[in-house]
Amino acid sequence: MSPAAPSPATAAVVTTTALGNRRTPLLTLVPRDGALAWVRRGEGLVGWGEADRLEVSGPDALATAAAWWADRCARTEVHDPVGVPGSGPVVFASIAFDPAASTSVFVVPEVVVGRRDGATWVTVTGDAGAEERAVVETSPAVTTTSIGQLRYADGSLDPATWCGAVEAAVARIDAGALDKVVLARDLLVSADEPIDPRRLLLRLAERFPDCWTFAVDDLLGATPELLLRRTGDQLSARVLAGTTPRGAGAEDERLATALQGSAKDLAEHGYAVRSLVDALRPYCDEMDVPAGPSLLTLPNVRHLATDVRGHQHGDADLLELIAAVHPTAAVCGTPRDRAATLIGELEGMDRGRYAGPVGWLDSRGDGEFGLALRCAQLTGAEGGRQARLFAGCGIVSGSDAAAELAETQAKFAAVQTALED
Repeated sequence: MSPAAPSPATAAVVTTTALGNRRTPLLTLVPRDGALAWVRRGEGLVGWGEADRLEVSGPDALATAAAWWADRCARTEVHDPVGVPGSGPVVFASIAFDPAASTSVFVVPEVVVGRRDGATWVTVTGDAGAEERAVVETSPAVTTTSIGQLRYADGSLDPATWCGAVEAAVARIDAGALDKVVLARDLLVSADEPIDPRRLLLRLAERFPDCWTFAVDDLLGATPELLLRRTGDQLSARVLAGTTPRGAGAEDERLATALQGSAKDLAEHGYAVRSLVDALRPYCDEMDVPAGPSLLTLPNVRHLATDVRGHQHGDADLLELIAAVHPTAAVCGTPRDRAATLIGELEGMDRGRYAGPVGWLDSRGDGEFGLALRCAQLTGAEGGRQARLFAGCGIVSGSDAAAELAETQAKFAAVQTALED
């Protein structure tokens, strides 16, 4: 029997149902339009439909969003026998790089399918019957229709002008104005046929299983960087900074060894770790910060990586924590304010939600947010045949503009390869 209709004071009736160990790949369930996803190694959450939506900007954007979500959860009638992070009411979020200046998007799906530790469940807002049966009984086929030839065009800055911006940033750093700044560039792509987001998501997930494949409001990607995860009072993050391309044979190992010993890359990485730890420390009574980075190996690049863990004290919600730590030096720079000002001066584009937090939050306060990297914003232009790709690099003293340009091209390749036939 379906739950009774909500009273006027109730935002919704939300019902979670366990589905056992069903193994239908999560990303095959999402529809072409309005796909919502946060998936790594086949587990995570996907959703579709809109039970509610918030678009917000301004200096108090995240506080406004937190109050909106808390109010909705307080007025929601929940039936959740599963009781794990991600079951029950969930909101997907894609937060602007600069929440004060650009729009952040929060979407409460009508249907969420989740998988954790091999167990699968479905959460539905409203009448659970028909939607639950559809998830259990069907495995939708995802089209592999060709999108035809791809055509690329420069974004806000052409490569030569962007290299000039890198050189200007290095000059500011060498003059002592700041220690690090992250400069990004964009690339425009047009296809012969509409771009199916499911095709892109499935290919990214297959090629980058150790990344978090995400989709919120037509921003799609596979990020290797976990900004912040909260499970009860346990916090964790994965900081990435310092990158090298992959090579063939012995060259691949030489590049890896050079990255681990690179003073420039280790300095860049150190700024990123310290910015996260310094912002998070007031909220934690203990933190575990490794003395040095490890090496994260992906199919197209390697990164220096540090996994940070903390035990939270106090009652700050996850969005308050996100507001405190974002933007880290991994996507902005050091000091933060000077780097943000220089980004506005040199980058020549509005990042929108690129390099902003992206992920999900449930009614318990648990959630996971990564940084929206290695991503594409589907624009809807020309009938859905266009997208905007993004890539960025950390600039420190000693950075070489040509090498940084090559790094952006290696990062673009993650999405370019997924788009191509």
